[in-house]
Amino acid sequence: MMEKEISQLKQIVLSLPESPGVYQYVNKENEIIYVGKAVNLKRRVSSYFNKYQTSNKVRALVKQIADIKYIVVPSEQDALLLENSLIKKHQPRYNILLKDDKTYPWICIKNEPFPRVFYTRRYVHDGSLYYGPYTYLPAMKTVLDLIHNIYGIRTCNNKLTEDAIKSGKYKVCLDYHIKKCKGCCEGYQTEEEYRENIKEIKLILKGEMSMLEKYILDEMGKAAEEMRFEDAQKMKEKLYLLSQYKSKNTIVSPILTNIDVFSIEIDDNNAYINFLKVMEGTISQAYTFEYKIQTEEEESEILASAIVEMRQKFQSLSREIIVPYPISFELDNVTITVPQKGDKKKLLDLSIKNVKQYRFDRIKQAEKFNPEQRAMKLLTELQKVLGLKEVPHQIECFDNSNISGSDAVAGCVVYKNAKPSKKDYRTYNIKTVDGPDDYGSMQEVVYRRYSRLVNEGEKLPNLIIVDGGVGQMECVREVIEDKLNLYIPIAGLAKDDKHRTKELLYGFPPLHVEIQPNHSLFRFLAGIQDEVHRFAISFHRNKRSKSQIHSALDDINGIGEKTKDTLIKKFKSVKRIKEQTEEELTEVIGKAKAKIIFDNLHQD
Repeated sequence: MMEKEISQLKQIVLSLPESPGVYQYVNKENEIIYVGKAVNLKRRVSSYFNKYQTSNKVRALVKQIADIKYIVVPSEQDALLLENSLIKKHQPRYNILLKDDKTYPWICIKNEPFPRVFYTRRYVHDGSLYYGPYTYLPAMKTVLDLIHNIYGIRTCNNKLTEDAIKSGKYKVCLDYHIKKCKGCCEGYQTEEEYRENIKEIKLILKGEMSMLEKYILDEMGKAAEEMRFEDAQKMKEKLYLLSQYKSKNTIVSPILTNIDVFSIEIDDNNAYINFLKVMEGTISQAYTFEYKIQTEEEESEILASAIVEMRQKFQSLSREIIVPYPISFELDNVTITVPQKGDKKKLLDLSIKNVKQYRFDRIKQAEKFNPEQRAMKLLTELQKVLGLKEVPHQIECFDNSNISGSDAVAGCVVYKNAKPSKKDYRTYNIKTVDGPDDYGSMQEVVYRRYSRLVNEGEKLPNLIIVDGGVGQMECVREVIEDKLNLYIPIAGLAKDDKHRTKELLYGFPPLHVEIQPNHSLFRFLAGIQDEVHRFAISFHRNKRSKSQIHSALDDINGIGEKTKDTLIKKFKSVKRIKEQTEEELTEVIGKAKAKIIFDNLHQD
């Protein structure tokens, strides 16, 4: 970017107001490349031009900016809504974009004399009413079945005008005979009665079941008072079906009505957001959707933008929103709740469980259909963050294990193309180091490993990872570079107080490498560290177990494993073997061996 352009942009930033608004970054081709919202326009926009900016994505965005436009709005909510509208309109390349090309079904009440109720994926502006969209098809079909079972709404496509019915143009179909329809096509059901049913159906589709139950209960009472007992019985059956439907679908207390629940998970360049719509304790809609992250937006900002977009998409007017943590923007006449316990926390936990499962499934699908591509992506990303000359197709990691210096061992695990190559794993008994000396043990093992590979002409790794921090890295470097005259990149994985992977170190002197803990590359490296620790400690336990079961029989020359097994099987312990006479031992293993064992066990 030219100095003149930078100067112009700085002048624009300095003149920005300190009020809520929306800003737009424009490139040289006059294309809007990013749209953002801000509580304070000046403070927010100036943060992009900070010379200490560490984000590669933000630096790439800033290089493209040729002009800055902004719109001042009255409130934070207006900023959210306007940002959402502009992103939809311009689809800027650096904004988070909803990765969703699906057309979800709606339940339609058709605008016609005897309205049909059916599901459709086409939203036609013809005066019909649409409820949804439904992302979970079984839930939608359950609602439709309930409606048709209670009300007998017609399913035919006949154009039922008053003249057509009077002329006898249509005849009842099978649905009428099996009591699935009340025969409005032949005038057996009046339009007034049919419209009354539609009125109740609208309450079901809005989720206002309690209001509907009260309405039906009142009508049942009137019918009983007027001695219309058949009508009263039908209404009683309606109430029963409604109660059955509610009991199957209620998740929490029915007093929790008209609530939206949101949760979020971030993975690499993707954000997964779950949305639950709760009406009278029942989840009426459930949907997890995916955003493509283009710049380093804060997680709370992504969540706030998604809340506005999804409430518009699903036409939600809920007065309460449940979220996992406070969001920076407020919405007019809406309460933002971060529950800590109770039914609301139960709903939030359910949403979090759904979004985590969705993210897990997406990762597994990607690995299943193209594991090589995922492995190459991880390794290329590792090469990029460390600045390696070549892709680290072979990675080797070391760890020591001992208890106060006793039974000291080390393990080396090998990863090829981002997968563990267990046939290449190696274990080492520490030979030249006495006592608990991790640095000395590490140097011995590394020297033995790579001097042998060099002598045998075997392939060297592209990257060595040490389970430890600065000290371990330096002692490995001394062996690799000073003693063996090799150049192999060395990284370190340091742990926190709870023995969890804390950070990646690289370079000399070692520096912290910025990788987010929820990034797949960080999880991959942490997995390598966990694997080498597991491998080393398993070998150490096996060695320690063998040393602990060492017995006096092991020190007797001329006595083999078969003889020892025979004696232990017969007498159960060395103590009881020692209690036997020489003649008793002879009966089990023969005279010559019995004499050797008896003499050795009874010598002073």
